[in-house]
Amino acid sequence: MLYPELFKQLESVRWDMDKDIPWDSFVPSQLTDEQAATIKMNAITEWAALPATEMFLRDNRGDSDFSAFMSIWFFEEQKHSLVLMEYLRRFRPDLVPTEEELHAVRFEFDPAPALETLMLHFCGEIRLNHWYRRASDWHTEPVIKAIYTKLSQDEARHGGAYLKYMKRAIGKFGLEAKSAFAKVGVLMASARRTAQALHPTNLHVNKSLFPLDTIQSRLPNPEWLEHWLDRQIHFDAAWETKVVERILHNLSLLMERSFTTVQELNKYRKELARDLGAAPEASPRAV
Repeated sequence: MLYPELFKQLESVRWDMDKDIPWDSFVPSQLTDEQAATIKMNAITEWAALPATEMFLRDNRGDSDFSAFMSIWFFEEQKHSLVLMEYLRRFRPDLVPTEEELHAVRFEFDPAPALETLMLHFCGEIRLNHWYRRASDWHTEPVIKAIYTKLSQDEARHGGAYLKYMKRAIGKFGLEAKSAFAKVGVLMASARRTAQALHPTNLHVNKSLFPLDTIQSRLPNPEWLEHWLDRQIHFDAAWETKVVERILHNLSLLMERSFTTVQELNKYRKELARDLGAAPEASPRAV
């Protein structure tokens, strides 16, 4: 089982919201209304770890190890939302999200293949790590800069934990797992070719609720994410390239095959699809 060791590893580096955030360093003149509004939106999107955890537990009912790990992931992701709300409570109480605004992003996700979902969230952690690094650079107020640095580091560690479960899945399911990871990897590493950034926040997850079937669509300002990325933290092509490089690097390690471009990964995906099609049909698996 991976959970016991992951628990110890993440426990050893966990930060304390009271002791490790430099609350006394707050500089009022360094926080603009525009910046404060983005903190509110990030607090709400982090709250969406709640429905994501419900999805993970439902779709991985046969995997108690991974489900136990969700206790760590859920705790730390909800703490992200909490620390952002605590910042607003202290310094911009008018912008603290209401319970109704938080609850709006809790809705049921459609069932999805566990292996594809695992890869999707692995890539999401990589992307969020980079987004929060840029957010820390963009903000000028010292306390929120420190908070976004803490959050970005957590997201990187979460990605590392997901990677361990992906490696375990390949050991268990072989071609099936490799094919699922390559398929989603091609999608997530091709984000610069799409009109929107690809992250679980803005993916359609409940057909019956369309068009209110994404986390983004249920925010107080559904247009916020693209504006934040393009006009505020300036997550440009150079930064998106960093995300793609991390995805390809980790998949290269995982598959024991070098991928330097999305095209190379897509070629490998097609090879796996052919090999999988020639193998006896496998049933859907939990990770």
